[in-house]
Amino acid sequence: MDWDDLKIAFAVARHGSLSAAARQLGTTQPTVSRRLDGLERRIGVKLFERSAGGLSPTPLCAALVDGLQRMEEGALAVERRIAARDTGLQGAITVTSLDWFGDHVVGPITARFGALHPLVAIELLNEPRMFNLSRREADLAFRFAAFAQEDLIERKVAEVGYGLYATPGYLDRHGPPDFAAGCAGHAVVTMYDFASRSTQAVWLQGITPQARVIARTSGLGSQMAAAETGLAMAALPRLLGDARPVLRRIETPESCPVQSVRLGVHADLRDSPRIRAFIDFAVAELKARAPELNPP
Repeated sequence: MDWDDLKIAFAVARHGSLSAAARQLGTTQPTVSRRLDGLERRIGVKLFERSAGGLSPTPLCAALVDGLQRMEEGALAVERRIAARDTGLQGAITVTSLDWFGDHVVGPITARFGALHPLVAIELLNEPRMFNLSRREADLAFRFAAFAQEDLIERKVAEVGYGLYATPGYLDRHGPPDFAAGCAGHAVVTMYDFASRSTQAVWLQGITPQARVIARTSGLGSQMAAAETGLAMAALPRLLGDARPVLRRIETPESCPVQSVRLGVHADLRDSPRIRAFIDFAVAELKARAPELNPP
């Protein structure tokens, strides 16, 4: 048996289903099923019990999981060391970010860096899921939340200020928000459930507790578009809201929230020339845009 087959068995044991294992491995469910069946035939024992609720490791498979975990950690450590080898300013860099920040801030940074260094291939993955840097799913990540893994190095690289926005037409129809009354008679768009604890969502709820929530979305781009219809107010990054000609920022009694942006990288990669160069470039670019990201 080879490590690729063992990786498949380990992924199924970790996630409990073929489809989830396939997503983690970047392949298809039929491929995972076929490879797992082939592994069980070659070793002559079953590794999983199949049921309607998914796949459960047999006692033998459960006993192997710890060893597979150590094998995977060793293989990932080797991959990180290879990725960090001194190859100069060439090679691949995978960067991840979230929502509007990836589109409007990280995207231009990666484009400018790639134009300056033609031997570096940059991939920007702007997706809602958190990529695992320890597992080499990405090299660098920009996040608003703190990084959980102990083997990562993170630094605060920017601050993002928010404000409350609406169209002039909305304010003409509904009048200025009465914050003392909780903005009764007004409407807002806000974050969907899994992001409802974000800084701006909590702040918006705090200053508009009596406003009607007419929509919840998972991204700030859709909230900005909803506000531009003139039907509701929205809490938006100043970088986006101030630049939209149809929106007006509303003065609020409480200070507008500010979120820190963190850049994370695995400790094994921080001294790689291309990684180090990108980090230095990104930090300088974000510093130059500080007045836009968090206006006074």
